[in-house]
Amino acid sequence: MGGQHVTTAFLDMRSNEASVFQSLLKPDDSYDVNGVYWGEMSIGQRIKFVRKVDTAEAKREFSSIWSMIKKEPLSPLKYYFRHMIIPGAGLLLEGTWVQAVDYLEICGIIVGQVLIGVIGDWLGRRWGLIQDATIMFVGLLMLTAAWGVTQNGWVICYAWALFFYGIGVGGEYPMTATSGMENAVGSGKVSTKDDRLHRGRNVTSTFLMQGWGQLLNQLVLILLLLLFHHGSSPPYSELVAQWTYRISFAIPAAGTLWLVYFRTYRMRSASKLLAQAKKKASVTGYDNKSLKLTFTHSGPRLLATAGAWYANDVFFYGNKLFQSEFISVLLPGNESVMVGWLYNLLNVGVSLAGYYLASFLIDNKLYGRKWMMIVGFLLDFILFVIPAFNYYYYSHVSGVKAFQAMYFLSSFFNQFGPNSVTFIAAAEVFPTPIRATAHGFSAAVGKLGALTAAILYNYIDTQTKFYIVPWFGLVGALLTWLFLPDTTGLDLKEQERRWTFIRDGRENEYCGVAIHPRHLSLWERWRGVGKVYNAERDYEQRIEEMRHEWEDRGTTRVKFVPLSGSRCSRSHREFTACTLSELNR
Repeated sequence: MGGQHVTTAFLDMRSNEASVFQSLLKPDDSYDVNGVYWGEMSIGQRIKFVRKVDTAEAKREFSSIWSMIKKEPLSPLKYYFRHMIIPGAGLLLEGTWVQAVDYLEICGIIVGQVLIGVIGDWLGRRWGLIQDATIMFVGLLMLTAAWGVTQNGWVICYAWALFFYGIGVGGEYPMTATSGMENAVGSGKVSTKDDRLHRGRNVTSTFLMQGWGQLLNQLVLILLLLLFHHGSSPPYSELVAQWTYRISFAIPAAGTLWLVYFRTYRMRSASKLLAQAKKKASVTGYDNKSLKLTFTHSGPRLLATAGAWYANDVFFYGNKLFQSEFISVLLPGNESVMVGWLYNLLNVGVSLAGYYLASFLIDNKLYGRKWMMIVGFLLDFILFVIPAFNYYYYSHVSGVKAFQAMYFLSSFFNQFGPNSVTFIAAAEVFPTPIRATAHGFSAAVGKLGALTAAILYNYIDTQTKFYIVPWFGLVGALLTWLFLPDTTGLDLKEQERRWTFIRDGRENEYCGVAIHPRHLSLWERWRGVGKVYNAERDYEQRIEEMRHEWEDRGTTRVKFVPLSGSRCSRSHREFTACTLSELNR
């Protein structure tokens, strides 16, 4: 009877163990009750499954928000400020620059994107964030105080101050993207389920602060002009111009100084995930091996993130083509800067709607990142190509309203598409040790698109510009379709797990969900990257990895109880550790 009791207890233990591993390794937000991954379901099953998961998650989030409100009515706003606004505060503040873009500014941004991206991977996210905010603060002081004995002297001083500030602005891209993606997971503030379901929303919610910065910038300029000029009609005196532009830089300088303080004292764990990855790979400085492997294993991904960003920035800059043309038709002979500012204010509002919709749908498994980018590129292509081949009609009174509508729609689909997705994809599809470098490089190539447009537009007429710009949309969509993987719903830690295999020279031994065809680009599928995907073998492999992980931590620290039907304590974590220890024995 004693032996039968022990056997029954052991079978119960194995059953409980299977249940624990099932919940850990096949979570219900990605697998159905039969253990089938959502990417393998038929379209009908997938729609039903995704709708069920999203509905349950929405109820959970609304319930959580309601509980917060009952406890403290303003707590949801405090949560939004802490987790969305503060991480994106750098982008909000850099969105408050004066709209005029010159070559030195763009060059400064490119330098910052590459330089601070490398520093962020070398010295850590925290130091990259602190350094970046400090550069922006000093740059804003230089812009506020820019002066010269002659007009040429002032222009030179202003331009170099803008270059220096641009370095900080450029650095915000890789640092905000990587830290926003890693902070919550690395510090243990969210579960892997939250990472899979809401990582895109969290990062995009940070990025959209750029739109709020642009909105605030335009409002500040309008209010300052009205305050100092007592109206909006030209001519504008030198004194009015001086006060308007200097205060427009001084205001974000104060906010940036606070950002330096916050990043120094309140973001101490920003580099935690990077430190863990380096420790696991026994790297103390910059991970040159990971950088080389990224080019050999992920070169097409880099082509997609950098190339699509280049195409997007040509579009982003090209959007300004519409505004000056329809204003000249609606208000012939207009010389007031206020008109352009007001239309731009409305355009930024439309863009913000695109940002928020992107944030809402970027994690949806039925749409997600890749389709959002492709559709955005194609719709912007259409919106630019229509006036290109009927320019006379749309640039005159008869068609100007439609021309104006295309202007706002192109802004909306640029944000609800490539502008939001490039920001997250350029960090998400690369490993932690070189994530900021890859993002910075992609962003820098993107800014070359803005530089290309800035130079090119000086030498061709407006209709020719419309002939040229649309095709970048097709190029961007094609690069995305061929070379960009879709990481919607894929655990960030699972991607890191695959990278460990690659870095150890065991790429073909990895058979997990990160190489499921759903999460590979067309190019990677054609090369056969996903041919070794095997869900059953991966399940066993992960159990084995967990066993080794617990052995390395020292399972003797787990408290065992005497044998009386079960050897393990009731804690799931201790029970799992005990079970693995028993199996190993």
